[in-house]
Order: sequence, then C-alpha cells, then structure tokens
Amino acid sequence: MTIPRANGCGRESRRADAGSAALELVVLAPVLLALIGLVIAAGRVSIAQSSVDAAARDAARQASIALSPAAAQAAGTASADEALASDGLDCMGAPVVRVDTGGPDSGFHAPVGTPATVSATVECQVPLSDLSLPGVPGSHWLKSTFYSPLDVYRER
Repeated sequence: MTIPRANGCGRESRRADAGSAALELVVLAPVLLALIGLVIAAGRVSIAQSSVDAAARDAARQASIALSPAAAQAAGTASADEALASDGLDCMGAPVVRVDTGGPDSGFHAPVGTPATVSATVECQVPLSDLSLPGVPGSHWLKSTFYSPLDVYRER
C-alpha cells in the first residue's frame, strides 16, 4: 500500500516540469539582453557627459586666462577639442564649441576693477546606433556650459 503525497513531489509532477527551464530561458533572455543594453547605453551617455563637462570647463578656463577676446576664442576652442580627443569621445561630426567673451559691458569689455566672466559651451552628438536596441535613439545630444571669472585687476 502506497501513501499518496500531499505536496505533489511524486514522479508524475517531476515529469510535468521537464523542459520548463528551457522555456523560461527563451522567454527571459530577450528581456535580460535588453536590460543589459540599456545599462550600456546609460553608461555610455554618462561617460560622454563627463567628457563634455570637462571639455567645457577646460575651454572656459583657457579663455579666462587669454589676453584678448580673439585669443580667448582660439584658446577655448583648441582646449575643448584637445580635451574631447584625449578622452576618446567620438562626436558625430565636429563638436560645437562656443566661447562667449561678453557683451559691451561684460567679459573682456568690462572696466578694470569690475567682476567679469567668460563662458564656454560644448555640444556633442554621441552615437548610440551600434547598440541596436529598440526604443534607443541613434544618437544623443550632450551640452555643457561652464563659466570662469576674469582677473578683476587685469588690463583688458
């Protein structure tokens, strides 16, 4: 006489579960791959944003120590390009670098003794199309602006 088991651990229930692990893997694998791809995309954008921030910071600093607005434009642009290249950031096309040396009463044009700043803005389009994930755009625009003070008592 055999006693039936109440918890369903008999041989019949083991046969009914055969092959279900493979089916679960087939269902879950695309979801897991999509999540991994999204993590990679987010990491790529985060690292690229850090590079764009550093390039804008370097450009503003180099522009603030230049002696003229023209020299500030050249130094800021060259510094941003060099920072992006040294970080290995591949912008689709050329990065956009704008150095603002100030209007008629600000920046390099402010009278000696008054506080003034210059700003640098760097924009870069980062490619994401090689990830081939549905819902992820082919590229993402990143933008960063930094300000740097001019020496108050420097001749402008």
